[in-house]
Amino acid sequence: MLKAVAVITSSEGISGKIFFTQEGDGPTTVTGSVSGLKPGLHGFHVHTFGDTTNGCLSTGLHFNPASKDHGGPEDENRHAGDLGNVNVGDDGTANFTIVDKHIPLSGPHSIAGRSVVFHEGRDDLGKGGHELSKITGNAGDRIACGIIGLQE
Repeated sequence: MLKAVAVITSSEGISGKIFFTQEGDGPTTVTGSVSGLKPGLHGFHVHTFGDTTNGCLSTGLHFNPASKDHGGPEDENRHAGDLGNVNVGDDGTANFTIVDKHIPLSGPHSIAGRSVVFHEGRDDLGKGGHELSKITGNAGDRIACGIIGLQE
C-alpha cells in the first residue's frame, strides 16, 4: 500500500491534512479534514507543481497529463486533478472522503510531489457556461494548498 499526505496551510488561517492511500493499481482514496473555510462548496483540485514559493499561485494549473478539458470527478473528459467540490459546514470545517482512479501515487502520472488546492468558490465542473468553466471550473482564487508527499 502506498500512502501520502498534504498539510494544508494558508495566510487566512485555513489548515488541515489530506491523506492519500492506494492499494496496488487500484483507485486512490483521499481522506481530508480542513478547518477555517467559509461554509459552502469549494473547488478542490490536484495541481501540477509541488511548489508553494509564491503561495498557492506557484502550484501551476490543474494536473492534466491527458490534455483534456476541465470536468467533474465522474466525467470521462476531465483533468486528472479535477476532484470536484468539498462541502464545508457552518462551523467552517470539512471532513471528506473521495475515491478516484485518475490520481495514482506511483508511475508516470503520479500525484506525489504535486499539490492540492482549495478554491474560494464552487467548481461548476465544466458545465457553467463561463469562459473559465472548461479550464478551471470557474472556482475562483486559490485560498489554501499543500504539497503531496509520500509517507512510510
